[in-house]
Amino acid sequence: MFTNRLVLLILFFSSYAYADLNIQNWKTPNGSQVYFVENHSLPVVDVNVMFSAGSVRDSKETNGVASMTNHLMFSGSAGMSEQELMNSFADIGAQIGSNFNRDQSSFSLRTLSEEKSKAIELFKIVLQKPNFDKEILDREAKRYVANIAQAQTMPEAIATKKFMKSIYGEHPYGLPSSGTIDSINRIKVSHLKKFYKEYYVANQADIVIVGDLTQAEAESIAKDISSGLPVNNNIKAIPDVKQVKKQETRISHPAKQAHLYYGVPIMKRNDPDFFPLYVGNHVLGGSGFGSRLTYEIREKKGLVYSVYSYFMPLSKKGPFEVALQTSKDQVDEAMGLIETTIQDFIDNGPSESELQASKDNITGGFALRFGSNQKIMNYVSMMAFYNYPLDYLKTYIDKVNAVTVDQIKTAFKKRVDLNEFSTVIVGVDER
Repeated sequence: MFTNRLVLLILFFSSYAYADLNIQNWKTPNGSQVYFVENHSLPVVDVNVMFSAGSVRDSKETNGVASMTNHLMFSGSAGMSEQELMNSFADIGAQIGSNFNRDQSSFSLRTLSEEKSKAIELFKIVLQKPNFDKEILDREAKRYVANIAQAQTMPEAIATKKFMKSIYGEHPYGLPSSGTIDSINRIKVSHLKKFYKEYYVANQADIVIVGDLTQAEAESIAKDISSGLPVNNNIKAIPDVKQVKKQETRISHPAKQAHLYYGVPIMKRNDPDFFPLYVGNHVLGGSGFGSRLTYEIREKKGLVYSVYSYFMPLSKKGPFEVALQTSKDQVDEAMGLIETTIQDFIDNGPSESELQASKDNITGGFALRFGSNQKIMNYVSMMAFYNYPLDYLKTYIDKVNAVTVDQIKTAFKKRVDLNEFSTVIVGVDER
């Protein structure tokens, strides 16, 4: 009943927009960064807590420990069983979730504001007192192993795993985020407890609170969450990404189509060339059917249904990736068109009309990206975790509109070198 109330309220009050967020920022006594947006349009409070505890914290020997630690955080806390914990959240209509990627491990709470005290008390024990029960670890390890084994038969998963290994080598970004069958089978409860104590720490946590509460209430909540977490003043720095020698890998597979991945690590978060590279890629391969790559490979040659490129900035250099699927006998022609299209873009950049169309597309729907508490939470969380300036969203449109053709050409010539790109193709004969 309470969950239904929460859903109905969100649906009823879902049409408000935020083009100019008032983001408050402070630190708790234990060193957690807090970002707060006060919004009384909905009787709802959202909380997101992020830790620098993604798969980049794994080593080859411990691959999968970071993911498993995140996964088991909602599987019982402070002596409460997994089911008791979930029932307690459901009884007050609160919704919880987690997210995990190469850089971060995060946990979210959504609750009616009138139930926030009870919900926060439950959320705190999830974050501060995980059980890490052995029986649940054994059960979930079997699930992980089954999923990994299944992925090893899927061409897209095979290609993605090999592509990341090809461009990152021994850097932990090159490890599969969920681990391998062997590494998952080696995980013990002691590994999870050690990882939790080392990385789920107050002085590295980012806490984002959005919704129907005052700043004083937000300060109290953030302080309560932070004060119960461990502190680690010797947390390891994430290693820089070293350039890896380009590789071309072809893997046979009975799939009907070939899966092609092409790229290299280029851009990290807060990169000074972010806007020229981002807007330029929107022209090149980031705007779907309107992109240069789509025109050259789909519209003119009919080789693919879709082709795309994107930058994925991370704490360290994230991948620039081009990907497509095509019939096996056309993959070499498609590969050649990718190379000539990107090289032409590096040499000559976009036209003025292409650039303006991309700017209009990027900025046109910008305000709609803040149409709900959840969307606000997502953007502010990204800003918090990667230490973006507080005016990032306010200045975003102006910075996109300020990008010129010359800036894109300069950034692409300086940062995008096809001689460094690796290629992975799954579904063709191995060479």
